[in-house]
Amino acid sequence: MELLLTKSDHKILSMLSDGKRILQVHAEPEQTKEDKIFVGDIYVGKVRNVVKNINAAFVEFAKGQMGYLSLADKVVPLHTAGGRGDDRVLIGDEIIVQVKREALKTKPPALSGAIDITGRYVVLTIGKKGCNISKKIRDKAVRSRLLEILGEYEDPGYLLIARTNSAGVAEETLREEIEALLKRYEKITQQGIYRQPFQCLEQAPPAYLADIRDGYAEQIERIVTDDEQLYTQAETYLKEYSPQEQDKLVHWDLKDGKLDAVYNVTRTIEHALMPKVWLKSGAYLVIQPTEALISIDVNTGKAVSKKKDVQKTFAKINLEAAGEIAVQMRLRNLSGIILVDFIDLEDKEDQKKLMECLRQEVRKDPVQTTVVDMTKLGLVEITRKKGRKSLYEQIKEIETKQSERQGE
Repeated sequence: MELLLTKSDHKILSMLSDGKRILQVHAEPEQTKEDKIFVGDIYVGKVRNVVKNINAAFVEFAKGQMGYLSLADKVVPLHTAGGRGDDRVLIGDEIIVQVKREALKTKPPALSGAIDITGRYVVLTIGKKGCNISKKIRDKAVRSRLLEILGEYEDPGYLLIARTNSAGVAEETLREEIEALLKRYEKITQQGIYRQPFQCLEQAPPAYLADIRDGYAEQIERIVTDDEQLYTQAETYLKEYSPQEQDKLVHWDLKDGKLDAVYNVTRTIEHALMPKVWLKSGAYLVIQPTEALISIDVNTGKAVSKKKDVQKTFAKINLEAAGEIAVQMRLRNLSGIILVDFIDLEDKEDQKKLMECLRQEVRKDPVQTTVVDMTKLGLVEITRKKGRKSLYEQIKEIETKQSERQGE
């Protein structure tokens, strides 16, 4: 697996490639960190309103920037010094919050009082307690070993979670990272409570650097960039946060051709913005985002002409479509409720195989994705956790802002 970093049309692109195709794309504008709020940023916010009927508060966390804080998770936010010291969240309270989701269309950024301090192998969450192991680690011996290590650092002030890629990591490496996370924890909890509202306590790295951290060490073999500035930024980031990964950073040699051409970057993005996706069989998908959900329709296209056993053909097309749907959800960063209208299958066994195949394919996605069930109408319901905006929204936002700048 390779992480690709490049610049194109005022955009910084970070992409994950398996060598055959690009699996994931994130786009950001070329700008300084101060120009943008990133998921993961930690602020001192001020509660401006509490709406009891939706069990939520609206918090001004940056000057003039409101965020939505759900109170349903019952996490008690950390109040600044001089606060009441009880569990309530009231108008005028000054609390420490973290940006969990970008603003989506008319919805403001989502905030939480549960503060995640994320490392490469471990996450420390302020506002919760205990020790957890990623559900994707199924080996009992590995889980037991990790729990034993985390247990030595257990404290009622935070929760420790071993990430999926911690399974094969040396104990010394894990301990070093936990110690580093605890230093950041102490800085936020001991110094942050004395800071003024709207101050940023900790800035999350931009997505193209966060992808270096979040890309599993055992999966990413190379971090490739053709841009001098991005190379320097990645090098600096690796030295500070992942020194053991520095040798994976490669400056792309133009003698090997343009990175865009070799990895089909422009073409991949263009296709990822189109509603129609052709399959090798001649069938195709139609992907249509709406305000409430995303619909994906599987069509036979050219795949059934002159075929005798139509139901067998339908079953094959659906299995092919299931694999591509998992790829497209990740590539386009589709999230929320996704309804898939597969081709109707008469055989219950074929339906069962299809659902098993789809569940197997979405397990490859690092973003939490759940195949819920097949409805009575034959629609398959999928949920994918929201975080960053969809690829379409990312690119549209960058292009709109660029047009506005040129028009000034």
